[in-house]
Amino acid sequence: MAQREVVYLSEVVGALSYALDITEGQPVGHSLRCCWIGMHVGMGLGLSQAELSDLYYSILLKDIGCSSNAARICQLYLADDLSFKGNYKVVDTKLPEILRFLIANTARKSGFVERLQTLVHIARNGGEISRELIETRCQRGAEIVRSMRFSEDVAQGILDLDEHWDGSGQPAGLAGSAISRFGQIALLAQVVDVFFMRGGAEAALTEVCERAGRWFDPELVHILSALEGDAGFWKTLHAIDLDEQVMALEPRALTRGVDEDYLDDIAAGFAQVVDAKSPFTAGHSDRVALFTDLIAEELGYDSGRRRWLKRAALLHDIGKLGVSNSVLDKNGKPDEQEWAEIKRHPELGRVILSKIAVFRDMARIAGDHHEKLNGQGYPRGIKARAIDLDTRIVTVADIFDALTADRPYRKAMPVSQAFAIMEKEVGSALDADVFAALQRGFARLESVTSEGEERVA
Repeated sequence: MAQREVVYLSEVVGALSYALDITEGQPVGHSLRCCWIGMHVGMGLGLSQAELSDLYYSILLKDIGCSSNAARICQLYLADDLSFKGNYKVVDTKLPEILRFLIANTARKSGFVERLQTLVHIARNGGEISRELIETRCQRGAEIVRSMRFSEDVAQGILDLDEHWDGSGQPAGLAGSAISRFGQIALLAQVVDVFFMRGGAEAALTEVCERAGRWFDPELVHILSALEGDAGFWKTLHAIDLDEQVMALEPRALTRGVDEDYLDDIAAGFAQVVDAKSPFTAGHSDRVALFTDLIAEELGYDSGRRRWLKRAALLHDIGKLGVSNSVLDKNGKPDEQEWAEIKRHPELGRVILSKIAVFRDMARIAGDHHEKLNGQGYPRGIKARAIDLDTRIVTVADIFDALTADRPYRKAMPVSQAFAIMEKEVGSALDADVFAALQRGFARLESVTSEGEERVA
């Protein structure tokens, strides 16, 4: 569990932004590329060092509320939220484009009648539906960044991400200088990256120039256009060391280090992003962290190690951000393709956490928490000797919460029933000592709760 003496906020947030790219259906590195683009626009605009510091995090975290509307997108459009979001990023507000997008992305796997009904409903209520989805994402994103100690200016940049210069954006229909400068730059950078990745610099510049005066402040577009002939600027967007080059853009005098308390807040913030993905996972990561800590205490872990393990438990499901809600929220057994998608999420979590030095030793827990002692788990099918105690603890906590919480295909079950089911898996799938520790810890919790109720009575 060795850590470096100084952990930089830019490194942690930059690496975690990969998870947001996945949730938005964007090519990996989208947030970093947007930060590179937007910071150069901010510097060209002459922003102060303090403003550039806040702009930096506004862009990296622009999509932090993105998971909160995923389930609603699936419900309203009968679509895979990941591909829906990815495809929507290239759509202008012109009616023909919107209609083409809706026809191409709504209820494609449904029968004719259901698809027609869905399209008619969207046609009648499209404006309100779009405003609701954007408002949910922006407000949730602002709440999360506040909980992670970012300034109100950063929160406002995220709130205003989808507002347009001419007032045609959402959710508030703000116009001109009423829109956060950070939100304006973040949106410009987003559109540039989306079209750059599809067609190169020329395509990106053509698109933003066409939207100047409508979506974007013409001054910002002018600053960006001045970079047209800067080959190094565009080449960096494909650079292997893009993350390092983006880190170097953070104003040196305002570089932020993070201590243990701040790492807890960051882990808790991203746990909120994960749990917001589905109504059936609300609070899941927090509860798994609680049960994990309960078990670890029973097993004699010291306070430092318990704190570290709680952090790992908060982030254990971060790979689920790459799974469509059409699969996560399905009311029924997943088919073969859907099951394969579900089985990808631990490895995706391992990859994301491996990118962050301070979270790297937690990656194995994210990657192995669905493995079983008998080798019948996933994704790698490893056996007992390859599964460490930390991972065994999180596995038991995860399963216990899954059984005692509502799921799309069944209601929550009583604790006694959950324990009875888990007991049958002890030795073959679950660690006996860890399961016994959970039972002891839960009995202790119930005892404390009962004593408290008696005193109140």
